[in-house]
Amino acid sequence: MPSLSAAVAQHLPLLSALTEAQAAHMPAPGVWSAREILGHLLDSGVNNHARFVRVSAEDGLSLPGYDQTLWVQRGGYTARPWAELVALWAAYQEQLAHLIEALPPASLSHTVRIGGGEPVTLRCLTEDYVAHQLHHLAQIPGRVGP
Repeated sequence: MPSLSAAVAQHLPLLSALTEAQAAHMPAPGVWSAREILGHLLDSGVNNHARFVRVSAEDGLSLPGYDQTLWVQRGGYTARPWAELVALWAAYQEQLAHLIEALPPASLSHTVRIGGGEPVTLRCLTEDYVAHQLHHLAQIPGRVGP
C-alpha cells in the first residue's frame, strides 16, 4: 500500500483537474458529490488525527466513533470552492503523513476500541486510514457530470 504522501502526490493532479461542475455533480440522490467525498476525507483526517495522537500516548483507550453524514452536512463542503477543498485536503494529509511517520515505534502496538468495536492497534489504524483515503479517492474520478 502506498504511503499517505504518495497517495496525495498521485491524486492531487487528478483532483485539481476537476471542474467546479464535476466536483459538484451528484450522480444520484443520497450519493455524495466529489466535494462531499473530499469533505468526508477531511473529517476523517480530523477525527483520526486526534486518535493517532491519543493512542500513541496511551494504550487501551476506548474512543467514540463519529456521525460521518452529519459531519459532511455541517462542514458545508458543497458551498466551498473546489480548489480550496483540494488545497486543504492535500495540506492536511501531508501533516497527517508527517505525524504517522513520527509516531514512536513502540506506540504502534497500542490498542484502541473505536465506537465500541474490537480493539485494533495503532499500526492497523494508520494503515486503515490510508486505505480509507484511497477507497474514497477512487470514487471521485467517476463523478464526471455535466
